[in-house]
Amino acid sequence: MDTIFTRGPSLNNRLALALVLSVLLIFVDHKLEGFKSTRVYLNSFMSPIQYLANLPGVILSESAQRLASKERLLEENQTMSNQLLLMSQKLQQFDVLAKENEQLRLLLDAPVRKESRKMVAELMAVDKNPYSQQVLINKGAIDGVYLSQPVIDDSGIVGQIMEVGSTNSRVLLLADVTHAIPVRSLRNDIRFIATGSGSLNELYVEHVPHSVDIQEGDVLISSGLGSVFPEGYPVARVKQVVRDESRPFSRVIVTPTASLDRLRHLLLLWHESDESQDSKTQDPKTLAPKTLNPKTLDDATEEQAPEDKDSKDIDQEESENA
Repeated sequence: MDTIFTRGPSLNNRLALALVLSVLLIFVDHKLEGFKSTRVYLNSFMSPIQYLANLPGVILSESAQRLASKERLLEENQTMSNQLLLMSQKLQQFDVLAKENEQLRLLLDAPVRKESRKMVAELMAVDKNPYSQQVLINKGAIDGVYLSQPVIDDSGIVGQIMEVGSTNSRVLLLADVTHAIPVRSLRNDIRFIATGSGSLNELYVEHVPHSVDIQEGDVLISSGLGSVFPEGYPVARVKQVVRDESRPFSRVIVTPTASLDRLRHLLLLWHESDESQDSKTQDPKTLAPKTLNPKTLDDATEEQAPEDKDSKDIDQEESENA
């Protein structure tokens, strides 16, 4: 029994009729000029339909292209940021090298500084403790990071590595009250020790006699003493010098050259002697107090003074007995 779906012409008959009509239309369109206007009207009618049919593909293609362009721009931006940080590290030493070149221009066969290893790191977290100035970076022991490793940004020294994990490390900033760094004045080479104040925008230069030549605006750079920070990197600029004769030392306040409150990308430095020590094992939870503490130095000096005096008295007695 035939159903309603099998009534009417068969599919073969329909296909044959469609082919005949197609051939007829092609022939008439080719021979007669009157169909040109009809073709124009049909094209005008079909254009919106074709546009709507192609619209999803166009949108998908443009979206993919924009996404690829955005990813490429982000990668290029990251690459340029890293290159800028590396170039800034080299620029920081230009003033120091220029002065050294002026002092050593008459010397021949002077030792040449070798290019040290460097690595870019990113800030992961900031210590929320208001009494501690520390940050966490995304490089650790697997990257060769070691305790007391110097850390800088594009403006100057930031601090040093105080704790090393497998994939991240903790940085002790210059501003921490437990941190101290030996520095010297770029203007006259006088050496000082800059200590943290607890504030990201200030450091203290302690134990400065009133007669020492230090002025507001002087640039302090790392002296290289202490075997922690390499020589010649900017540390701070003198902000205020207060000479109170009622006190034994002047009060000197300096401003860090590094943007300690806006850190994002950092640069880890290797000493020439440390590049061969990347494989040494260290306890990740061991702190690294490789900084000079002025109070400790003074106490050590005071303790050594009586011993020297006693040794001199003993030598004098032996000479009298002889």
